[in-house]
Amino acid sequence: MRFFTSDRFVIPLPDGHSFPGRKYILLREHLVREGILAADSILPSPLAEADDIARAHDADYMAAVRDGRLDAQAQRRIGLPWSRNLVDRVTATMGGAVEAAEAALEFGLSGQLAGGTHHAHRDFGAGYCIFNDFAIAALKILAEGWAARVAIIDLDVH
Repeated sequence: MRFFTSDRFVIPLPDGHSFPGRKYILLREHLVREGILAADSILPSPLAEADDIARAHDADYMAAVRDGRLDAQAQRRIGLPWSRNLVDRVTATMGGAVEAAEAALEFGLSGQLAGGTHHAHRDFGAGYCIFNDFAIAALKILAEGWAARVAIIDLDVH
């Protein structure tokens, strides 16, 4: 079994920010402490390839994220201030989603411990989501011919 995490990248957030950034580290620690996952089954997420992200997202939007050109309104819609660490974390989270999808096809089960960024749209982010990991992973699976169809079941808490 392989699970992926991008918690090596810490997003600098102002005091009192509503995003619970430590939840990913706490989740990983809990899964290992409770014996649900072995520590060596949790791997660092690789950075996603730009081509994989581009299947799901607009090139101008991707460049604005990468280069720190998101305006104040776009950052408010996302709910996170731009930083280089944010870009690295998001890129790793997308890479982990792709790797988790590939590992699930190979081993029958896998996961991304920082995933679920499905509120992002093709040309803008929203709800703490910059890029859409479900779309990126699903489109990669289809592009590579690993499956003819992909089903996404959202079991989010809200």
